[in-house]
Amino acid sequence: MDAKKNYLAFDLGAESGRAILGKYDGSKLTLHEIHRFSNGPVVIFGRMHWDILYLFEEIKKGLALTVKEGNRELAGIGCDSWGCDFGLVGKDNTLLGYPYHYRDSRTDGMLEAAFQKVSREEIFQHTGIQFMKVNTLYQLLSMVISKSPLLQISECLLMIADLFHFLLTGEKVGEFTLATTSQAYDSREGNWSTPLLKKLGIPTKIMPEVVAPGTVVGNLLPEIVQEANLKSPSPVIASACHDTASAVAATPTGGDNWAYLSSGTWSLLGIELPKPIINKKVLKYNFTNEGGAAGTFRFLKNITGLWLVQQCKKSWEKEGKHLSYNELMQMAAEAKSSLSLIDPDDEAFLNPPDMPAEILKFCQRTSQSLPEDKGSIIRCILESLAVKYRIVIDQLEELSGCRIERLHLIGGGAQNHLLCQFTANATGIPVVAGPVEATAIGNILMQAIARGDISSLVEGREIVRRSFSIITYQPKDASYWEELYHRFQKTTSQPVILRSRATKNLS
Repeated sequence: MDAKKNYLAFDLGAESGRAILGKYDGSKLTLHEIHRFSNGPVVIFGRMHWDILYLFEEIKKGLALTVKEGNRELAGIGCDSWGCDFGLVGKDNTLLGYPYHYRDSRTDGMLEAAFQKVSREEIFQHTGIQFMKVNTLYQLLSMVISKSPLLQISECLLMIADLFHFLLTGEKVGEFTLATTSQAYDSREGNWSTPLLKKLGIPTKIMPEVVAPGTVVGNLLPEIVQEANLKSPSPVIASACHDTASAVAATPTGGDNWAYLSSGTWSLLGIELPKPIINKKVLKYNFTNEGGAAGTFRFLKNITGLWLVQQCKKSWEKEGKHLSYNELMQMAAEAKSSLSLIDPDDEAFLNPPDMPAEILKFCQRTSQSLPEDKGSIIRCILESLAVKYRIVIDQLEELSGCRIERLHLIGGGAQNHLLCQFTANATGIPVVAGPVEATAIGNILMQAIARGDISSLVEGREIVRRSFSIITYQPKDASYWEELYHRFQKTTSQPVILRSRATKNLS
């Protein structure tokens, strides 16, 4: 390739969004952060929403700043986002209200309400998706039960990244990786689960056409091209639009026997498979089969992640104690472990008003010693996450029949050296950390594949390996972490496969 191709990725997370410019010269990919903006829930009459119009303005600002930096021609533009949440579009392309935030309380009791109409087993057989009350299916059911007028006048449902693609192009499509996270999509049939939706009273007419990752949705609308001062209408591409699907696409791996851990607000730990695994044991362990890039499925477990640390930081800021993440990690590294552990996925940690207090309550409720200070609380969180990862890896091996010998930790958590080392220690396998910007990289790779600049996902991962640095963490302190592992089982009563995992030194 003679000239660099420019691709723009909008990576939208629950705390922030970024516009990342990727320059690909035919051999290596380089990234440049153009624009960063905050994100978070807006409370209106006691309900939590996303400020979708503010986010759209920030996306347009990112486009304009890209042009101002001398990039008037873009080979592609694509958005990725978290799953579960959606916007509704009515007649004449009218946006109907502000999308709800997945942590809003409207889904309280909706799992039980769904099971009164359709059994847990039947829902899982239709979808193969993990049961979480935040899932799109239960958000929609809450609207059915409350007789929401928005649902009655809606003509199309669009997941968050799909919604921004619509605002950029005027085209309404649903991208595969996002659709599968809804628990309303039948991965074996390859379409929305019409029988399930009908049994729950959810209108099927609002579900959009589903397209594969790497599909050109359309060109930028003329008014957006003019506003940003672009040279020509750039194509908008549905990459792997679920942020974890994009991150996994950028995993710098080759060969077999590896797992990935996409670490951020959530931790998503799993393996890449050619088809979903749907059986009673998968249901028992509450694993999920989400769509991936290049015809793959991400067989994984959703685990509460660094949300716990983020919320502790916010609680302490309310008390006037402003500590950076680096300061918190240093305090945790210096803290002496009390051997106290929490279950990161306990419902008490979903959205408490005071996360540190909730952690202390959990330890007290489970007859454990209480973390003594801020450093001890953060250390408790990180050690608990690491042990939970060990348990999930053991379950992955049992359910898939594959031995996992290497864990790729990608995303923002790859910067957290303490978490990376704890994870290697707890799992007993090497942890390969990086790239940090895996989501944006995967988004850009899928755009380049759509435009023919990269031939395949295999080639894309080779490009990642030669373009970005990674760090490998080897396991240490096996006996200490084995003790924590057994203690976790006694504390949480989770389905645990008690198996000794010898420390390995694998390349």
